[in-house]
Amino acid sequence: MAVGNYSSVTEFILVGLTDRPRLQLPLFSLFLLNYIVTVVGNLSLLSLICLNSHLHNPMYFFLFNLSCIDFCYSFVFTPKMLMGFMTVRNTISYAGCMTQLFFFCFFVNSECYVLTAMAYDRYVAICQPLQYAVRMSPRTCSLLMAGSHLLGLAGAVAHTGCMVRLSFCDASIINHYMCDIFPLLQLSCSSTYVNELTTSVVVGAIVILSSLVILISYALILFNVINMSSGKGWSKAMGTCGSHIVTVGLFYGSGILTYIRPTSTESVGQGKFFSVFHTLVVPMLNPLIYSLRNKDVKLALMRTLRKITE
Repeated sequence: MAVGNYSSVTEFILVGLTDRPRLQLPLFSLFLLNYIVTVVGNLSLLSLICLNSHLHNPMYFFLFNLSCIDFCYSFVFTPKMLMGFMTVRNTISYAGCMTQLFFFCFFVNSECYVLTAMAYDRYVAICQPLQYAVRMSPRTCSLLMAGSHLLGLAGAVAHTGCMVRLSFCDASIINHYMCDIFPLLQLSCSSTYVNELTTSVVVGAIVILSSLVILISYALILFNVINMSSGKGWSKAMGTCGSHIVTVGLFYGSGILTYIRPTSTESVGQGKFFSVFHTLVVPMLNPLIYSLRNKDVKLALMRTLRKITE
């Protein structure tokens, strides 16, 4: 009688960032501060957008969704990571690991598509300003965000579904601080061909689709800006797109450095470092980038503080 795939592993051991006891407390303090800044920063930006009517437009609707993703994203693995610094044996259940993997994939995929929608929004705002209200209507914006989250959900279901079908016999030590795809595939005692194929297709589709839309959008914006006669128009365009360009650069740059690298023992430590930047630092920086570089957000903050102090 044929025996189906099963996993005899009921829990995994997360190695974490380092096994040096002297570094545990400093790292705990550093990442606790990072966690607080991420939560407070994104929650503050969400509140400002909700409370100020002059921020109720497509650009800030997309920014609201981006901050919401980063806010939820920070809860996926940071609390577990912080607990790992304070415990001798950092374990996570099989179900907890698969759940963490699902939400990690969901939020990362969704953020890719949201950043893509934001690039299209900037293209319409700069290159077709007279049609902006029609092209970026509330219905269109809602459909773009619904599509972003549905595509993110589809990718997460594909990754997690393929991972659940694998068998984990004896190996249970994950050389990472979270349940990521590649560290888990290294532990499987069954064939990972379907998983690798699924990862290549899903990630390839996301990267190609989002990269093409973003590059084409900014190529058209650049062409339009070059033809502007006034320097004021150039300054306004760069002010509008600057924050998004920085955010896209940080997100995709850190993602490429995390996952596209030589699979050698020496690269494991580097992979963890870039992964920390991708999963912990970028969500913390996003609200700061949009707050410090945006006059509307600064004005909304001043108005909100004035209302609170009155």
